[in-house]
Amino acid sequence: MTEKKSYYIFDLDDTLFREIDFLKSGYNHIIKNFPVEDKRSVLLKEMMDRYYRKENVFDWLTEVFAEENLTASKESFLKQYREHFPDIHLNEDAAAFLKKIRDKKILAGLITDGRSVTQRNKLKALGIETFFKDIIISEEFGFEKPNPANFLYFVEKYPGYNFCYIGDNTRKDFIVPKQLGWKIFCLKDSGSNIHMQDLTGFAPEEIISSLREVPII
Repeated sequence: MTEKKSYYIFDLDDTLFREIDFLKSGYNHIIKNFPVEDKRSVLLKEMMDRYYRKENVFDWLTEVFAEENLTASKESFLKQYREHFPDIHLNEDAAAFLKKIRDKKILAGLITDGRSVTQRNKLKALGIETFFKDIIISEEFGFEKPNPANFLYFVEKYPGYNFCYIGDNTRKDFIVPKQLGWKIFCLKDSGSNIHMQDLTGFAPEEIISSLREVPII
């Protein structure tokens, strides 16, 4: 009997890199145009504090710029944030695992929600576009997780493969992979994730603290 081939499919944000680093990068990108250089670090700290308090950071920043008689708008800040080329880095365990499956010539794919320019810039900054055989970005594909279409794309394109899905967002990442009978691994929040996790209903062997714990199937 022919052994089935494996296909590893990944989430991006907070799975392969820390999404909070993208947020900090975006904030830094915006305030670099603030004319008073010694105030920029103070601004960044205040932006982060307001983010953690779940306040509207861009509304507040618009007021700050206006006080300095600078022309700025919430819309312009959002555009800069979403379209900037980020200063982010691949998690060490993610880099090691991606290299491992590439060396073994195992296919890898990506399913990520977000705008095309934002997610493509993240992939370029991380240097991992070429790792993936297939990249599904919601704005390009037309559906966000947990729409089944994002996952059925792989089933239909690669019949007979064993699929393994690795993500972190318990609200939307794992619903369809579980229904499809895929092997799943949920990367446990180390304390910096953007989205809260609820690990209720996950088997212990499905929860990992590092991608180094994922076996090669």
